Parts: sequence; structure tokens; C-alpha cells
Amino acid sequence: MKKRNTQAIGEILRDFFEDNTELYEKILEIRVKRAWYETLGSGIRNYTHSIFVKDRVLHVSLTSAVLRNEVLLNSEQIIKRINDYTGIKVIEKLVVR
Repeated sequence: MKKRNTQAIGEILRDFFEDNTELYEKILEIRVKRAWYETLGSGIRNYTHSIFVKDRVLHVSLTSAVLRNEVLLNSEQIIKRINDYTGIKVIEKLVVR
């Protein structure tokens, strides 16, 4: 028996996510959260209160003023690291509270 309608799994997933953009955005948000902790190290987990993405802006709430200042000074590098980790340009701006 020959299979006539075959597609690669990558094509199927791409089609699925094109139809379900909300789900795709949630998956990207999870990747960004994972990238935040992995690119900045495990020590930052203790000081990160909340993290979420809205309209390509990463919002992070930190409990340490010193760390907050350090993140603000290096925000461009952090954005680049997160985008490199995810493989696409997910984040354009970083807001630290």
C-alpha cells in the first residue's frame, strides 16, 4: 500500500501553529521563561518574582534592586540571548519592575 498524502512532521506542526496563533504565542512565552533562567543562571530564580510576555515585551519583576539595575544596564544583551535561545525574535523590549 502506498501512502499518497504524506507530509513531514515539521510541516504539519507549522500548519497547526499557523492556525492556532494563541497556542503558538503561549509556547513562545514558555520558551522565553526557560531562556530567562538558563541564560542568566540559576541564581536569578531566587530574585525573580514574576515574568510574562505581552506584545513582544518581556516584563520581569525582581526583588533585588542591585540585580534590577544590573539587568537594566545589560538589557540589550539579555534580549539578544533570549532571542538566540528561542531561535526567533520573540522579545523586542525588556521592562524590569
